[in-house]
Amino acid sequence: MLHIVKSSKPLERVARDLEAAVTRHKFGVLGVHDLKAKMVEKGVSFARECRVFEVCNPHQASRVLEANLSISTALPCRISVYEEDGQTVLATIKPTRMIDLYSTPELKGVAQEVEATLARIMDEAARKDS
Repeated sequence: MLHIVKSSKPLERVARDLEAAVTRHKFGVLGVHDLKAKMVEKGVSFARECRVFEVCNPHQASRVLEANLSISTALPCRISVYEEDGQTVLATIKPTRMIDLYSTPELKGVAQEVEATLARIMDEAARKDS
Protein backbone atom coordinates (compact mmCIF):
# COMPACT_ATOMS: atom_id res chain seq x y z
CA MET A 1 0.00 0.00 0.00
CA LEU A 2 2.86 2.39 0.83
CA HIS A 3 6.14 2.97 -0.92
CA ILE A 4 8.75 3.81 1.73
CA VAL A 5 12.36 4.92 1.30
CA LYS A 6 14.75 5.64 4.17
CA SER A 7 17.69 8.03 4.19
CA SER A 8 20.55 8.83 6.54
CA LYS A 9 20.42 12.47 5.41
CA PRO A 10 18.77 15.04 7.71
CA LEU A 11 15.14 15.91 7.02
CA GLU A 12 15.91 19.44 5.80
CA ARG A 13 18.36 18.10 3.21
CA VAL A 14 15.97 15.37 2.05
CA ALA A 15 13.20 17.97 1.72
CA ARG A 16 15.42 20.21 -0.41
CA ASP A 17 16.62 17.29 -2.53
CA LEU A 18 13.04 16.05 -2.93
CA GLU A 19 11.94 19.38 -4.42
CA ALA A 20 14.84 19.24 -6.89
CA ALA A 21 14.05 15.63 -7.88
CA VAL A 22 10.38 16.46 -8.37
CA THR A 23 11.33 19.22 -10.82
CA ARG A 24 13.84 16.99 -12.68
CA HIS A 25 11.04 14.50 -13.35
CA LYS A 26 8.67 17.15 -14.73
CA PHE A 27 6.41 17.12 -11.69
CA GLY A 28 5.67 20.20 -9.67
CA VAL A 29 5.39 20.86 -5.94
CA LEU A 30 1.94 22.37 -5.42
CA GLY A 31 2.38 22.84 -1.70
CA VAL A 32 4.26 21.74 1.39
CA HIS A 33 2.55 21.24 4.72
CA ASP A 34 4.78 21.48 7.80
CA LEU A 35 2.66 19.41 10.19
CA LYS A 36 4.68 20.27 13.29
CA ALA A 37 4.39 24.02 12.65
CA LYS A 38 0.70 23.76 11.74
CA MET A 39 -0.13 21.81 14.91
CA VAL A 40 1.74 24.30 17.08
CA GLU A 41 -0.07 27.14 15.28
CA LYS A 42 -3.35 25.47 16.27
CA GLY A 43 -2.27 25.12 19.89
CA VAL A 44 -1.49 21.40 19.73
CA SER A 45 1.81 20.12 21.05
CA PHE A 46 3.48 18.00 18.36
CA ALA A 47 7.19 17.29 18.68
CA ARG A 48 7.96 15.30 15.52
CA GLU A 49 9.08 16.82 12.24
CA CYS A 50 6.88 15.93 9.27
CA ARG A 51 6.48 17.64 5.91
CA VAL A 52 3.86 16.61 3.39
CA PHE A 53 4.67 17.51 -0.20
CA GLU A 54 1.81 17.72 -2.69
CA VAL A 55 3.24 16.83 -6.09
CA CYS A 56 1.68 16.56 -9.51
CA ASN A 57 2.44 16.05 -13.16
CA PRO A 58 -0.25 18.09 -14.92
CA HIS A 59 -0.25 15.93 -18.07
CA GLN A 60 -0.81 12.71 -16.10
CA ALA A 61 -3.38 14.40 -13.85
CA SER A 62 -5.30 15.63 -16.89
CA ARG A 63 -5.48 12.11 -18.35
CA VAL A 64 -6.83 10.74 -15.09
CA LEU A 65 -9.29 13.55 -14.44
CA GLU A 66 -10.69 13.43 -17.98
CA ALA A 67 -11.49 9.76 -17.45
CA ASN A 68 -12.99 10.11 -13.96
CA LEU A 69 -13.30 13.44 -12.19
CA SER A 70 -14.00 11.75 -8.85
CA ILE A 71 -10.31 10.78 -8.78
CA SER A 72 -9.71 14.44 -7.90
CA THR A 73 -10.35 13.31 -4.33
CA ALA A 74 -7.00 11.49 -4.45
CA LEU A 75 -4.97 14.20 -6.16
CA PRO A 76 -2.39 15.58 -5.95
CA CYS A 77 -0.02 12.79 -4.95
CA ARG A 78 1.54 13.24 -1.53
CA ILE A 79 5.00 12.39 -0.32
CA SER A 80 5.55 12.59 3.42
CA VAL A 81 9.03 13.25 4.81
CA TYR A 82 9.47 12.55 8.51
CA GLU A 83 11.96 11.40 11.10
CA GLU A 84 11.75 7.96 12.66
CA ASP A 85 14.31 5.94 14.60
CA GLY A 86 17.18 8.26 13.67
CA GLN A 87 16.45 8.16 9.94
CA THR A 88 14.54 10.33 7.52
CA VAL A 89 11.64 8.50 5.91
CA LEU A 90 9.92 9.29 2.62
CA ALA A 91 6.52 7.64 2.18
CA THR A 92 3.71 7.77 -0.36
CA ILE A 93 0.56 5.82 -1.08
CA LYS A 94 1.13 3.78 -4.22
CA PRO A 95 -0.93 5.24 -7.08
CA THR A 96 -1.64 1.70 -8.33
CA ARG A 97 -3.36 0.95 -5.03
CA MET A 98 -5.16 4.28 -4.99
CA ILE A 99 -6.53 3.83 -8.52
CA ASP A 100 -8.02 0.50 -7.43
CA LEU A 101 -10.51 2.49 -5.32
CA TYR A 102 -12.12 3.80 -8.52
CA SER A 103 -13.85 1.90 -11.31
CA THR A 104 -11.26 2.79 -13.93
CA PRO A 105 -9.13 -0.21 -14.88
CA GLU A 106 -8.14 1.64 -18.07
CA LEU A 107 -6.10 4.03 -15.90
CA LYS A 108 -3.92 1.32 -14.36
CA GLY A 109 -1.14 2.11 -16.85
CA VAL A 110 -1.12 5.80 -15.92
CA ALA A 111 -1.00 4.86 -12.24
CA GLN A 112 1.95 2.54 -12.92
CA GLU A 113 3.83 5.32 -14.74
CA VAL A 114 3.21 7.81 -11.93
CA GLU A 115 4.17 5.25 -9.29
CA ALA A 116 7.45 4.44 -11.04
CA THR A 117 8.28 8.14 -11.32
CA LEU A 118 7.44 8.81 -7.66
CA ALA A 119 9.71 5.90 -6.66
CA ARG A 120 12.58 7.37 -8.70
CA ILE A 121 12.00 10.82 -7.20
CA MET A 122 12.03 9.44 -3.67
CA ASP A 123 15.10 7.29 -4.32
CA GLU A 124 17.00 10.27 -5.71
CA ALA A 125 16.06 12.49 -2.76
CA ALA A 126 17.15 9.81 -0.28
CA ARG A 127 20.54 9.04 -1.87
CA LYS A 128 23.57 10.30 -0.03
CA ASP A 129 25.15 11.82 -3.15
CA SER A 130 22.20 13.94 -4.25
